[in-house]
Amino acid sequence: MMLGGLIFRRMHVSPREVVFVKGVIEASEGVAVVFADSGGDLTIATSQSQKEELDRILQDLAAETGALLDQPQAAEAAPSHSTAGG
Repeated sequence: MMLGGLIFRRMHVSPREVVFVKGVIEASEGVAVVFADSGGDLTIATSQSQKEELDRILQDLAAETGALLDQPQAAEAAPSHSTAGG
């Protein structure tokens, strides 16, 4: 999802892993901010310029913690260009 120039990722981790995940992301200064919704549901926001770095970090965290990471929407991954037909 993209809103106002921000990219959002959703991740679900075990509640005991929330502090670890937040710590890793926040230690990567300027990459993203983490919002804990409830339990282990996290929303992570970043700028377009940090999207690839955040995705690498999240993939590593998902592998290490067993977290479930929502996949980016296809439109975000590969912007479509429509052409007007006449």
